[in-house]
Amino acid sequence: MLIDSHCHLNRLDLTNHNGDLTAALAFAREQGVSHMLCVSVILEDLPEMMAIARAHENIYVSTGLHPTEATSQEPNVEKLTSLASDPLVIAIGETGLDYYRCEGDITWQQKRFRTHIQAAKAIDKPLIIHTREAREDTIRIMQEENAQDPKGVMHCFTETWEMAKQAMDLNFYISFSGIVTFKNAKELQDIAKKIPLDRMLIETDAPYLAPVPYRGKPNEPAYVRHVAEFIAQLRGISFEEVAEKTTENFERLFLKR
Repeated sequence: MLIDSHCHLNRLDLTNHNGDLTAALAFAREQGVSHMLCVSVILEDLPEMMAIARAHENIYVSTGLHPTEATSQEPNVEKLTSLASDPLVIAIGETGLDYYRCEGDITWQQKRFRTHIQAAKAIDKPLIIHTREAREDTIRIMQEENAQDPKGVMHCFTETWEMAKQAMDLNFYISFSGIVTFKNAKELQDIAKKIPLDRMLIETDAPYLAPVPYRGKPNEPAYVRHVAEFIAQLRGISFEEVAEKTTENFERLFLKR
């Protein structure tokens, strides 16, 4: 059994499935993907995401505003906790810091990140953190806001081993996407070898970042199997062990089992 711990089902390219989301989900099940977490990028997407989760078994949702997304009204803690009150909403995010295309003042992004951490703490639901070219500030704000209390995951991890260790010290899990299968991702592959299996998650980030052999094509939850198979080969262990451990980790973190 596999779990896609981070995907955007409402944004999938369904060309290969004749525009039918149900067919894409059925294909994922055929590949052994039993559960999926549909992650929020903008709050306006939440009704569509909730409709998908209610219509299909074993699909969960997060609520949050991506660090680079524009909005007419910044969500406060009360807004985020209210949106996360439904049992199908099992996480806050994705949130974090992304300085890759951010110019000028960045304090607004940091304030948004702090608000999401505070909301996660208020309702004891884990955080989904996105970080890009903001290592020091990401860890610093996590420490200052005591993000270890709700815990969470560093999604689509592409940073350093040092940052991975700092995040794990704060009770965070490290999630690998299809990027780990890319030929030029040697440093990330070294990290994937060293991360303790009990702190690892896997994801697609679909429809983005399809793994080899689908790199450059639209991604979908079924392809999380290729991430698991690659990591198993990388570590010299069985696919079944990677599937079992990452599933256990997802259930422990998000479903509190």
